[in-house]
Amino acid sequence: MRRTLSPTAVAATLAAAALALATPLAQAASSSTAAHVTTVRSCATPAHKDVMACKALKVTGGTVKSANAERALTTAAAPSGYGPASLQAAYKLPSSSAGSGRTVAIVDAYDDPNAESDLAKYRAQYGLSACTTANGCFKKVGQTGTSTLPTADAGWAEEISLDLDMVSAACPNCKILLVEAKSASMANLGTAVNAAVKLGAKYVSNSYGGGESSADSSYDTKYFNHPGVAITVSSGDGGYGVEYPAASRYVTAVGGTSLSTASNTRGWTESAWSGAGSGCSGYDAKPSWQKDTGCAKRTVADVSAVADPQTGVAVYDTYGSDTGWEVFGGTSASSPLIAAVYALAGAPSSGSTPASFPYAHTGSLNDVTSGSNGSCSPSYLCTGGSGYDGPTGLGTPNGTAAFTG
Repeated sequence: MRRTLSPTAVAATLAAAALALATPLAQAASSSTAAHVTTVRSCATPAHKDVMACKALKVTGGTVKSANAERALTTAAAPSGYGPASLQAAYKLPSSSAGSGRTVAIVDAYDDPNAESDLAKYRAQYGLSACTTANGCFKKVGQTGTSTLPTADAGWAEEISLDLDMVSAACPNCKILLVEAKSASMANLGTAVNAAVKLGAKYVSNSYGGGESSADSSYDTKYFNHPGVAITVSSGDGGYGVEYPAASRYVTAVGGTSLSTASNTRGWTESAWSGAGSGCSGYDAKPSWQKDTGCAKRTVADVSAVADPQTGVAVYDTYGSDTGWEVFGGTSASSPLIAAVYALAGAPSSGSTPASFPYAHTGSLNDVTSGSNGSCSPSYLCTGGSGYDGPTGLGTPNGTAAFTG
């Protein structure tokens, strides 16, 4: 019988286990170049304008610092990479019936034929309840909400597995709706976003992005202006620089951190991940709730969560050449995590703009004050610091209070 600990017990266990390693872990967490893993992008960089790439980074070599964390928390051997117990503890997420009945939508391109069976393996490994089509927890549709699915793609299948597993890790009781666009064009992915909302999802995660363009304002209107719906988007994995749709003023742009256990009160430490996207949009207007003065337009990001492949998460994927357990990073991990946290926090009120919620509850976030993703001016757009900064936004979840209206 697998034993699952409460987030409080998990935090205490990890903090105690980290005492002997706290100093080197903290030093390594301050810079994602302190140690190295090798990674490969699941999706190729787009060759055409207004075509998106997924933001999943698969670890292919080296040793991740999260390799043994989960094994201290359960009686059964756990895969490398952070799993549900670690992520719930790091971000003080509730583990009882929170999120029950709420649907988190995942929007991706192309089909993952093994999505449901791979999700079942992930959830069984960590003692989570089954989430299947048969029990009404899982549903997969094409971009218009019908049963007609697109062609399969192994790279995007990795992204899909990562997204499904991260929603499960953060909100085990949530239902999951997977909407698969027929291609990675912004038009098709945007159509899938609209379908997710039409099907009733109040929380929609998008782990993809591409270059900004003058068409972004029209995309904002067509695909992302959904009052009362929390839409999260990965900020990018290329370091300092802005991508769309993270730059949309209607979404919560999710940056990335390096996450390690520590001997402090929290039991964890975070720094800005060097790969997290951030900066000042060239096209999107600044939303009223953003008050930073170094960017006249929309600033990226808003909040953040673990994304560094060196402190990566466990994912189960078998489509294509993949054979099972792997470790992933990228802001593809942080976006679905934050979407699930919104779901844990409760349904946004009708007409609200959930992207503004964290700005009204900054004291309920973990402020990330170190790390950098490049060089820029003003420096806060690319460097972690007290209060708001580009790579990590306002910080990472400290419970769910920052994500309520």
